[in-house]
Amino acid sequence: MADRLRIVHCFRSPVGGIFRHVRDLTEAQVAAGHSVGIVCDSTTGGAFEEHLFDQMKDMLALGIHRTPMQRHVGPGDLASAWRTYRIIKELRPDVLHGHGAKGGAYARLFGSLLRVSRSRVARLYSPHGGSLHYDENTTTGKLFFALERFMARFTDYLLFVSDYERRTYRHKVGEPPIPNTLVYNGLRATEFEPVITAPDAADLLYIGMMRDLKGPDIFIDALALAGARFGRPLTAVMVGDGDDLPRYHGQVKRLGLERHVRFLPPMPAREAFALAALIIVPSRAEAMPYIVLETLAAGKPMIATAVGGIPEIFDTGSPALIRPDPIELAERMSRALADPAAYCDLMPDGANLKARFGADVMAADIEKAYFAALDR
Repeated sequence: MADRLRIVHCFRSPVGGIFRHVRDLTEAQVAAGHSVGIVCDSTTGGAFEEHLFDQMKDMLALGIHRTPMQRHVGPGDLASAWRTYRIIKELRPDVLHGHGAKGGAYARLFGSLLRVSRSRVARLYSPHGGSLHYDENTTTGKLFFALERFMARFTDYLLFVSDYERRTYRHKVGEPPIPNTLVYNGLRATEFEPVITAPDAADLLYIGMMRDLKGPDIFIDALALAGARFGRPLTAVMVGDGDDLPRYHGQVKRLGLERHVRFLPPMPAREAFALAALIIVPSRAEAMPYIVLETLAAGKPMIATAVGGIPEIFDTGSPALIRPDPIELAERMSRALADPAAYCDLMPDGANLKARFGADVMAADIEKAYFAALDR
C-alpha cells in the first residue's frame, strides 16, 4: 500500500461547516503529500466562497470540479448523478470521502460502481448532521433512515464529528455494522490567537447561514427582549447569507430595530469577531459547529444553544449554554453584557481546547481511518 493517496472529497453545498471541514482536511492532506480533489455543487455559494476556491485551486492536484447538484431528491438527480460519477471516475481516487447526505450517497454509490470495474476505492462517509436532523417518526425521516441503513452495506468507514452525532445515528439508523470513529473538527494553530474587539464594536454578533435551522429569528427576537431588559437598545451585527435573509430583514423592521442591527455579507469569522463584544450561536440543531470552536479559540465570549455536539465543547453546567429560546437567550445576553470581564472568565480554557480540537489531530485521525478502510 503506497503511503501517498489520491483523495476525492464529495459534498453538495460549498458553504458553512462542511466546506470549512473539507478545506482544513485538504490543506493538511496536501501537506502530508497526498493528491487531493473536490467535487461539489456549482449552484451554491457566492463571492466569498469563490474567493476561497481561488485560494485552494493551485494546491489541489486533482482539481476542483463543480457541477449542479440538487438539495432535495428529485428527477434532476439522475442527470446530476451521472455527471458527478463521470468526474469521479476520471479522477481515479483511492479514497472517496463523502460529506453530508448527498455527498455521502454519491461517494458510496459511485465508489461501489468503481469497484465493479475493478478499482480499489475506500468509501468513507461523514454525516455532518445532514439527514440525521430529521424526526424518525415522520415519513421523510423513516425514508432517509431506511436509506442510511441500506447504504451502510456500501460503506467502508463512518466518521462522526461529535459523540452526539454518533449517538443519534445509533438511535435513528441503528448500530453501524462497519468500522466507525469519532473525530472532532479541528482548528489551525493560528486560530488560537486572540481577536481584539474593535473600539466601535456592536454589543452582539450573529454569524452563519441565514436559515431558521441556525436560529437568526431567535437571535432577533432575543435582541428586542434584551434591550428592554438591559435598559437601552442593544446593537448587533448579522453576518451571512441565505434564502431566508429577506425574512430576517423584515423581522428586524417589524420590531423597530433597523437603526440597531447591521446586516453584512459572508466574511472570514475572525474578521467578524472584531465587530462585536459577544458572539451568539442560537442554532436549533447542529452536529459540531466550527463557529463555536473558532469563537472560543479567538478568546471571545459567547452564548450558544445546547444542541448537537455543542455541549461536548464546554464544561459541564457552563453558563454559556441555553435552550434555543428567545426569552432565555435575552436573559443570558443581559447578564453577560452587565459584566463582560467576569463572563469572559467563564469560557473554556484555551490550552485544553487546542489539545482537543487541533486540525493536526483531526487530519491524523482521519488519515488512519483512510488506511484502515483500504485494508478491509
